[in-house]
Amino acid sequence: MTATMATAPCTDLPTSVPPGHAATDVVRRAARRAAPAPIPLSRMVSVELRKSIDTRSGFWLLASIGLTSLLATGAVVMVAPVELAYSTFILAIGFPMAVILPMIAILSVTSEWSQRSGLTTFTLVPHRSRIILAKGIVALTVAVVSMLLAVAVGAVGNVMGSAVAGTPSVWDQDVLELGHVVLGNTLVLVVGFTLGVLIRNSAGAIVAYFVYAFVLPPVLDVLAAHQAWFLDLRAWVDPSVTQHELFHGSLTGEQWAQLGVTSVIWLAVPLTVGLWTLLRSEIK
Repeated sequence: MTATMATAPCTDLPTSVPPGHAATDVVRRAARRAAPAPIPLSRMVSVELRKSIDTRSGFWLLASIGLTSLLATGAVVMVAPVELAYSTFILAIGFPMAVILPMIAILSVTSEWSQRSGLTTFTLVPHRSRIILAKGIVALTVAVVSMLLAVAVGAVGNVMGSAVAGTPSVWDQDVLELGHVVLGNTLVLVVGFTLGVLIRNSAGAIVAYFVYAFVLPPVLDVLAAHQAWFLDLRAWVDPSVTQHELFHGSLTGEQWAQLGVTSVIWLAVPLTVGLWTLLRSEIK
């Protein structure tokens, strides 16, 4: 006798599922599982920091901050008058900082175009705004750390200079005034960063910064001396006026307003234009 066995129907899938629907869901779930997680901002910041140090030029540019601080401190001890003050060392160290820090900010941005590494960088991280944000965080970090180093070196120089001269140490800078110095150098660095974003060429951005820092103020000074209508207006359009006050004392309420207006004119507007063009330009 031959036994007839009936095949039981498959119950793994509900009968109401349309043909191919289950397979599509499987593919979608697999695609979701395979999607890589976005690169965290902290990793991009660490990469940008390493890029600033790994090359010889980047390393020595950062090292020059400490070297110039020591040289400026030694120069003050040797050539300054007998009565030394802490503010003398801070101002002496702050001058080379105002030149070096913008160069660091400029090169951190323009290196993607001058060294032709932008294709690799913006392919690995297609969101250009995140890359620029990471570069800005690194530049600001370098500025703050550099100024803390300058404050420490200036303090040591003040103590040593007073010991050499045989006079008591004069500490004429409080925490608020030191904060103004840090803010002043940070604004100078942001100027370099803005020019790097706007021009995206190392030589062009560096020349533009020197024009901004060393050519524009004398021109505006001559204009204010010969045009009475510009004399009162100058502080509202010349950033060097209020930035100079940051390094030499506290600001009044009107001066803070002038600093805000000049920062909008010379920093916020050019940076916005630079970011707008950078996000839409072709990477070559």
